[in-house]
Amino acid sequence: QVQLVESGGGLVQPGGSLRLSCAASGFTITTYSMSWYRQAPGKERELIARITKSGGSTTYADSVKGRFTISRDDAKNTVYLQMNSLKPEDTAVYSCNAQRFWVEYWGQGTQVTVSS
Repeated sequence: QVQLVESGGGLVQPGGSLRLSCAASGFTITTYSMSWYRQAPGKERELIARITKSGGSTTYADSVKGRFTISRDDAKNTVYLQMNSLKPEDTAVYSCNAQRFWVEYWGQGTQVTVSS
């Protein structure tokens, strides 16, 4: 069975940091581009970060540039999202995505809440 399982979410104060993890099983992420999306209540799902299968290229949404960093550890079959300088507007469910050609997998999401 193919699974992506996110973890590391929680409640943090504005200005704080969190590190999200996305652990893959049932397949290896080596040949997949990996992405993080988020969706806030009443809002559309937003692509916030993507890293290519080689790890040589990353892209970020303007809203998170300079604050978030996506990385991957293919040996651990895991992708990460380091989130710094968190803002209340970062509050959302964060989901992991793996994509290779016509194949695409999604995780269940993890809640991130930024509030004082």
